[in-house]
Amino acid sequence: MGRLTAIWRLGIKELFSLKADPVLVALILYTFTFAVYTVATGATFEVKNASVAVVDEDRSSLSFRLRDALLKPFFEEPVLIDADEVDRAMNAGRFVFVVEMPANFEQDALAGRHPSVQLNIDATAMSQAGNGASYIQSIIYEEARKALPGAGSPTPIDLVVRAKFNPNLQSAWFTAVMQVINNVTMLAVILTGAALIREREHGTIEHLLVMPVTPFEIMLAKIWANGLVIVVAASLSLLIVVEHLLGVPVAGSLFLFVGASIVYLFSVTALGILISTVSTSMAQFGLLVMPILIVMNLLSGSTTPMESMPEWLQTVMQFTPSPHFVSLSQAILYRGADLSIIWPQLAALTAIGGVFFLIASIRFRKALLAAQ
Repeated sequence: MGRLTAIWRLGIKELFSLKADPVLVALILYTFTFAVYTVATGATFEVKNASVAVVDEDRSSLSFRLRDALLKPFFEEPVLIDADEVDRAMNAGRFVFVVEMPANFEQDALAGRHPSVQLNIDATAMSQAGNGASYIQSIIYEEARKALPGAGSPTPIDLVVRAKFNPNLQSAWFTAVMQVINNVTMLAVILTGAALIREREHGTIEHLLVMPVTPFEIMLAKIWANGLVIVVAASLSLLIVVEHLLGVPVAGSLFLFVGASIVYLFSVTALGILISTVSTSMAQFGLLVMPILIVMNLLSGSTTPMESMPEWLQTVMQFTPSPHFVSLSQAILYRGADLSIIWPQLAALTAIGGVFFLIASIRFRKALLAAQ
């Protein structure tokens, strides 16, 4: 009981220290509110207001129909240009798409000669280029089917697509939740590591050394205090920003997500303490944290699917906590999974957290002995 009391009181002291740091408080508020909202509404993967030009060398009713079918909000008003302007316009970045319809296009189509429509794409906008090309292809096929006699003959296969968990295919439903997940990782490492660096720079580490507490108790106090702040902030962000402001439905149990987050925070806060033990200043800590967080977030499956990475990299990332947390978070929040589905990820997080905590405690003990 005495040890638990010491951990509790040290954690309360940590919360007061965090409250007295306006920069970190502002960072927490910004990260789970404005940062989540702006990324979800600004970084979209859908085609929206894409610039498109049309080279119409036929000037027929069919070519006019195809041009008029490129409508907002997917595309801006199509701009008519000449064929000799295509290269210059695309080199200048004026258009993402240029549709070229040759002379005698309608005449050849009516005669069944299968004329070609050329689509030039500026693929530097990779996501928009890929989705937009599919949109334009579907639009041309559909309009040609309606306009040309005999073009609507049935195909041998009828493909029916049903999108589950995100039926409208809105990228905001994905990016909003994943932004919260990535921010949990970022703040968990930064807050715990900064707490130790702050003790060292303010000279309060000497106060801890003369108190009847052990390095184990100091570590656990910092982990539960900073973890509590992050869990509360992430939960409020999901309820207020994601569900209320952005209208993204959370399918699963928020309490199960909170429980899984606690297990995850145990591992990443230990990682933050581990990084702080090899840092001599806040600036050095920041330089060490940045590449680690970038790799953890980009290769966790929150940005691109794990299956798209090389197999050796997938194997390496399984020894880090972020892929397991992203996997179980997606299962809970998107698909409404329960404990019977996510328990392997929870077991992996527990094992990885135990290893991180053990290494961090050894390093932290050595750092305290060196400070004496």
